Amino acid sequence: MENDHYKKELNAFLVEVFNDILKAEEIYVTESCTDLSVREMHIIEEVCRAVDQERDNRSSAVAAAQHVTAGTLTTAVNQLEAKGYLERVRDGSDKRSVRLYPTEKGREADARHTAFHRELVEATVETMTMEEAEVLARGLNGIASFIRKKYLE
Repeated sequence: MENDHYKKELNAFLVEVFNDILKAEEIYVTESCTDLSVREMHIIEEVCRAVDQERDNRSSAVAAAQHVTAGTLTTAVNQLEAKGYLERVRDGSDKRSVRLYPTEKGREADARHTAFHRELVEATVETMTMEEAEVLARGLNGIASFIRKKYLE
């Protein structure tokens, strides 16, 4: 029975913190890049990671990674290209495929967004021991794994 109390507390905490993080991220993004939405920022981030990690940066792969339809991604990329954050390049070996690349402006926006996440993580662990940080990471990995398996795969 005591365990149920902690489950209720944890649920309330996760819901509140999740919403607070999303709101803080929205404020940060709109203050640092006034012409971008959080969704657009996450697309830029995905394109940067795909290019940097030599993963698939074709439109279809970026759409899948962002859990959006190809049409939704196309609309967003049209806007991001017009704003100067991304560029499309036809694949040299397969002219049907379009690869996405960040522009310098896109890289700058991504760097600011990365700074937000770095500050969030640093503030989270600065008062913890290494063991506490490891337990937190393990718990959050459990949540992420559950969400991916149950809802995103």
